[in-house]
Amino acid sequence: MGNLADAVVVITGASSGIGRATALAFAGKGARVVLAARRQEPLEAAALECRQAGAADALAVPTDVTNPEAVEQLAGAAVDRFGRIDVWVNNAAVTVFAPFGDLPLEDFRRVVDTDLYGYVHGARAALPRFRAQGRGVLINNASMVATLAEPYVAPYVVAKHGIRGLGMTLRQELALEGAPGIRVCTVMPAMIDTPLLAHAGNYTGRRLKALPPVYPAEQVARTIVRLASWPRREVYVGNSARVMAGQYRMAPGLTERLLGRMVDRQHLDRQRPAPPTMGNLHIPVPEGTTVDGGWGGRRKRHLRRAATVAAAAGVLALAAKRSP
Repeated sequence: MGNLADAVVVITGASSGIGRATALAFAGKGARVVLAARRQEPLEAAALECRQAGAADALAVPTDVTNPEAVEQLAGAAVDRFGRIDVWVNNAAVTVFAPFGDLPLEDFRRVVDTDLYGYVHGARAALPRFRAQGRGVLINNASMVATLAEPYVAPYVVAKHGIRGLGMTLRQELALEGAPGIRVCTVMPAMIDTPLLAHAGNYTGRRLKALPPVYPAEQVARTIVRLASWPRREVYVGNSARVMAGQYRMAPGLTERLLGRMVDRQHLDRQRPAPPTMGNLHIPVPEGTTVDGGWGGRRKRHLRRAATVAAAAGVLALAAKRSP
């Protein structure tokens, strides 16, 4: 696509975190942005911030992505306002932490409904419009757990694996259709500094904390903006995501055990108990409207490098123990 000035970009999950950072990044390029999320007030505030950042225009459309009719209305609102959609960014996400057997089934379904079916609904709204105009870029923001896994977040991992698979099959079908102007990209970030943990459901009895290394949301936003101009099939964001994915290909069993231990020891605080909560799974919560989640992702570059090296060393150490 090249120049993004006046491009029409739809972004779901845009009221905070990566979605808000992405809307601001596109706004800085002069794009016309359509922001979607469940919370109207922070969504309107984000739209105003986008206009101030240089957006040609910004439209806030409150949307629950689990509702396919609402997502179709979102696409219709974008076309009614701007005449087309050039880029669609599926980004809305919720999560919940719990041992698999302790997680209420309705909460499991809600995560999959939002994090996977929300992307399906977005793709089904965007792709017919891309086909009609002969071009468009669909960007699905997944996670490094689209290729890996973590304990205590089974529905999140299931959904993120599904997102990666969705991108693969859509690219195949578009190639068979002979639609080279339509591109599908999957983004797989490492741990990102957003309010996701503040919004998360939690039935572990332990306080949640960011799993180092933590990267700034703006880093993901810059990647998504680049993909809008120069699409690629799949992109990791954060060195730790690339390192862990590479280690998994070489030593899957060892990497699973290492990552499981890391999550248990560093993602859940053994010293700080937490009451059970469903977070924002079913009803939006007022807190967490900023881009960052207060985990220092913008500041701790040297710590990120050290944590990445430590993770790599952990896999090598486990491998050495198993060697004869």
